[in-house]
Amino acid sequence: MQVCLNGARGAGDGAVVPLSPAALGDAAAAAVAAGASDVHVHPKSPCGQDTLSPRAVAATLDAIRSRVTVPVGVTTGAWAEPDPAARVARIRSWTTLPDHASVNWHEEGAEEVAAALLDRGVGVEAGLWSGTDGAARFAASPLAGRVLRVLAELTDPDPGSARASASALLAEIGSAGGRPVLLHGEEGGAWPVLRLARELGLATRVGLEDTLVLPDGRRAGSNAELVEAVTRP
Repeated sequence: MQVCLNGARGAGDGAVVPLSPAALGDAAAAAVAAGASDVHVHPKSPCGQDTLSPRAVAATLDAIRSRVTVPVGVTTGAWAEPDPAARVARIRSWTTLPDHASVNWHEEGAEEVAAALLDRGVGVEAGLWSGTDGAARFAASPLAGRVLRVLAELTDPDPGSARASASALLAEIGSAGGRPVLLHGEEGGAWPVLRLARELGLATRVGLEDTLVLPDGRRAGSNAELVEAVTRP
């Protein structure tokens, strides 16, 4: 069970979303105590925007690792650094390395970003989003067999159709190059897709990046509360 602590959310999404390194460390510790075994995080700039800067990545990783011993991964989303060459340069300048990093395969420069991570010994999570050509591009990639796992990311927020959409995404992904698959949804689709992943025996994730609400629709008070909603009997 991976916990996705914050995503691209910011202060406007509520005070429960952790943004600073200290808040992310606290959130990770509580989520791991609740049953999470892996952490995914978006390091933030001082103004709360996603960033790949070496200083922010190091501060975030250090804060989380001071509190937990599970693997910790970061985003490499194009929104954090739109220019592919600059994104690769950022990765090559990191002074503290995550255990893994997600690469969205539909984004321009995905192959180069993934190669830079692998060159540095960082595991790659191949993000294959529904509604994109990511799955087809990944299937043709020479790096497909080298990634840590595939993140099957269902972007359909409709709780009525998310489960069927997730099944279609899995069919599109197929064997995923023989790599493990982590299936998850977002917003209204988060809980239906999470339940499907559990039924299929796939890895999954939960956290404030994917949803701000509990299965019963109540606003979640923390990442740990979301994890507890999955892991408690």
